[in-house]
Amino acid sequence: MIISVVGLGLIGGSMALSLKENGFADTVIGVDNKTEHIIKALELKLIDRVALLQDAVKQSDIIILAVPVDALLTLLPEVLNQITENQVVIEVGSTKKAVIEAVKNHPNRGNFVATHPMAGTEFSGPEAAIRHLFDGKNCVLCDIEDSKPELVELIKKMYNEGLKMRITYLDSIAHDIHTAYISHISHICSFALASTVLAKEKDEESIFNLASTGFESTVRLAKSSPETWIPIFRQNQENIIDVLDSYITTLLTFKGLMISGSYDKFGEYLTQANDIKRILNR
Repeated sequence: MIISVVGLGLIGGSMALSLKENGFADTVIGVDNKTEHIIKALELKLIDRVALLQDAVKQSDIIILAVPVDALLTLLPEVLNQITENQVVIEVGSTKKAVIEAVKNHPNRGNFVATHPMAGTEFSGPEAAIRHLFDGKNCVLCDIEDSKPELVELIKKMYNEGLKMRITYLDSIAHDIHTAYISHISHICSFALASTVLAKEKDEESIFNLASTGFESTVRLAKSSPETWIPIFRQNQENIIDVLDSYITTLLTFKGLMISGSYDKFGEYLTQANDIKRILNR
């Protein structure tokens, strides 16, 4: 199996690493428009060789597009223009509706499978690639009824055997709603908290010396790449704004309870929030 990975950052690099180490890919070809990413990916042995996009596509059974979601709107149709009937193209973006809409009438739409491996860290670039990043986590496949069944089965096998992931199915609209609540709001809140602290606390030494695990874990996602997240926020804006409205309402409720001294009622809200442990620890 020859697989090309276009975009050698955290997700693309980690996929390349696991697909090789788990024996699913015989050869991984790397494609990236940043020379430093290519050099680092070769140094780290994430990939076996490099190629230009057109040459990589010609040689591959599976083409993985691991680039920012805005870039997918032009890159995905371009790659689908080049493939044969037995090749399959996937993308691993955090939004789905706009990307799928971009190729809904493409003659090779059946050779595309929309996927979202639900894994990651706040770091970026090939050096951020991690062994076993995907083990035991979920991958969402979207709108699979529009893809060739045999190619869907191949991609399921890749995620199951090559990346050790579980499979979940959603339509693209539901996917974008759920990720707005589960993933995208977490990043916005982390960016907002980091911005607030940096604006209010001018003493960097105080931030460094007083930051505990609670603060560090809450702002961890603020270290994520804006190059990755601004396109996600843009494409999923409607859903994210809806989530933000709910979140802001909750914050204002908490603020009102504190101002009024209603800490018994405040405690009830916090107890309700504790129920998230039951869901996440299943």
